[in-house]
Amino acid sequence: MPLDYKLIKNWAFNDVEQTYTEKDVMLYALGIGLGHNPLDAKQLDFVYEKNLKVFPTIGSVLAFQGFWMRDPRAGITWVKLVHGEQRMRFHKPFSPSATVRGKIRVTHVVDKGADKGAIVVVERDIYDASDNSLLVTVQQTTFLRADGGFGVSDPAPEPLPKVPERAPDHICTLPTLPQAALLYRLNGDINPLHVDPEVADKAGFPKPILHGLCTYGVAAHAVLKTFCDYDPARLSRFDVRFSAPVYPGETIVVEMWKGEGSVVHFQAKVAERDVLVLSNGAAEVK
Repeated sequence: MPLDYKLIKNWAFNDVEQTYTEKDVMLYALGIGLGHNPLDAKQLDFVYEKNLKVFPTIGSVLAFQGFWMRDPRAGITWVKLVHGEQRMRFHKPFSPSATVRGKIRVTHVVDKGADKGAIVVVERDIYDASDNSLLVTVQQTTFLRADGGFGVSDPAPEPLPKVPERAPDHICTLPTLPQAALLYRLNGDINPLHVDPEVADKAGFPKPILHGLCTYGVAAHAVLKTFCDYDPARLSRFDVRFSAPVYPGETIVVEMWKGEGSVVHFQAKVAERDVLVLSNGAAEVK
């Protein structure tokens, strides 16, 4: 039975309210690799309560709507979906502890064709519940590999730009821990694909893979370190396409190019396999 465009486009989400603490802020930062050098004072600010800063991409794990595509009413072949892109707009820095509220909606349902699948884009605005100020807008693109051909479609979102065809202006190499996925999953993504070797084997991987949003956070670390001197308030946008999985313990090499104005283009590879894992990256820094 083909996917029901109207049903998916008008899927009703309840607002999601979540209270996070300084401990949650530090756990997220540790999960994406901050504090790898515990003597680096600028990294320490994200994992130590003395001068605690909040790493901006924490918005990717706050007030999350859950795995709604697994709901039988959606009619989505959820075992074949993949996280395609992640885009974030940062409006205001996060406090070290707060209650936030997420307002969620489907913005795009794109039919690529019966043999090419479909794209669903979910947008989440996260507000500070104390004053209703907008903190971040999160846009998650999911590729439904087995659900194209339903015949009704929104225009596709504007594609992310390709990186320049020249040597990068900056390269930042960041390690990941062998237990990185075990740490990162404590932020709320408990998909066993990232922890259980038997589940990973059934999915066609030799071992559990790192969460895509953990790799996303590592790349954001590289940009924040290289262009923002570790100041979270200077990052205003962070968009990327997921190209291939990372295995915990691999080394992520982030290549960056200074673009026009405040734009930074980037991509990421794993050093051990020379595989492109993040592509078409675009950030904006103040």
